[in-house]
Amino acid sequence: MTEFKAEFPKNFLWGGATAANQIEGGFNEDGKGLSAADFVAYIPKAERTKDHAMEITSEEIRNALSGESNARFPKREGNDFYHRYKEDIALLAEMGFSAFRFSIHWSRIFPNGYDEMPNEAGLQYYDNVLDELLKYNIEPIVTLSHYETPYGLTERYNGWVSREVIDHYVRYAETVFKRYKNKVKYWLSFNEINIINLSPYTGGGVLSDREENPLQASYQALHHQFVASSLATKKLHEIMPDAKMGCMLARMSHYPNTANPEDVLKAQKDNQNNLFYTDVHARGEYPKYMNRFFKENDIEIVKAVGDDEILKQYPVDFISISYYMSMLSSASPEGERTEGNLMNSLKNPYLEASDWGWQIDPIGIRIVLNDLYDRYQLPIFIVENGLGAYDQVEEDGSIHDAYRIDYLRKHIQEMKEAIGDGVELLGYTAWGPIDLVSMSTSEMSKRYGFVYVDKDDEGNGTLERKRKDSFYWYKKVIESNGEEL
Repeated sequence: MTEFKAEFPKNFLWGGATAANQIEGGFNEDGKGLSAADFVAYIPKAERTKDHAMEITSEEIRNALSGESNARFPKREGNDFYHRYKEDIALLAEMGFSAFRFSIHWSRIFPNGYDEMPNEAGLQYYDNVLDELLKYNIEPIVTLSHYETPYGLTERYNGWVSREVIDHYVRYAETVFKRYKNKVKYWLSFNEINIINLSPYTGGGVLSDREENPLQASYQALHHQFVASSLATKKLHEIMPDAKMGCMLARMSHYPNTANPEDVLKAQKDNQNNLFYTDVHARGEYPKYMNRFFKENDIEIVKAVGDDEILKQYPVDFISISYYMSMLSSASPEGERTEGNLMNSLKNPYLEASDWGWQIDPIGIRIVLNDLYDRYQLPIFIVENGLGAYDQVEEDGSIHDAYRIDYLRKHIQEMKEAIGDGVELLGYTAWGPIDLVSMSTSEMSKRYGFVYVDKDDEGNGTLERKRKDSFYWYKKVIESNGEEL
């Protein structure tokens, strides 16, 4: 029997991923308007009731705008990438990155979201970032909307609940497509689009306390995002015929807790509820299994004439995902639970967990990749994966993060096996290559990076960058195209 060796393709894209609201800072510089993320306050861990604090009330917004709030808003500060992008991109180049995923702050380009004319200073900033990346032959992967809905759209329309936001988004997308058409090939329409139904404010700038039926509102907002994504795909292909548009899903893969058929059925339903989003993006239509869900939850999607045709005519070119963990499904509500990203799950006795209770399941990424490729036969891009952990700086300035190396090594090995299984995998951008503000908790102590940033949860520090052990490890991984793990 011939021994089979799985390996990464020669053109595989290696790199890291970020979001503007978690790295940039400069929230009120050069004409930028406020975004949804600018109102997410830091809550010390001892005062938190969950592993995240992501929904905002209208009262909290009013207090923040009036100055009555004493809270800190770390996403206004980020890690100062806005001023340090040249230094940071040089570090990425030193690791050998061939790809870097970042997002454009919509409110840097259109400060209120609904402005008629773009902000030139914002456009020029991203020109500068892109030029710096291309100087090092780093392929940009650009997300149009990454939890950065302009606050003006929340104030005027309550975010994506209103159909009018579609036109504003398409104007924004067309503006940046035309501006950067010679610099960016890979685009993502919405980051983790499924989050809008877990946190409508995060995913769509929707204040749920302004809605009579928040669940109905979140699915209506989602429909508007689906249509906007398709129309943006149409514009992209008109402006840049060779460019590629991808969707982005927070893949929350579920295993049945037991072999009990009731648990198996529950896992199937949970997986369908997660894959619903990529079904619409990739297949261009709502799957029939959602009809029952909508009926049982009294949800009626209001569609304009032509919406279904738009979804069908302009599906995405590839699928991208974030993958951090797997979950268990049970028909019974009982059992020990563990915290996860935006939701928790039954604890899997076969898996270890991170400092934040996220279950570590490297084999799960191979399962997910095979399932997605079997389902859609479209190229897949892993645009987020990584380990949030506490890091300690030693007296000599070194950071020994063997736990992060172990996590990434095991996941990359399973990615390679998935390629051997026949999956068409475009690339891998590990989350947070330079320490950034946590999306779900606004902490700095929840670190993902290969590069340490000297800043603590209270905002203190020099912002000095330090290379961790994982920096040198990942450099070797990239140099060897995944052979040296």
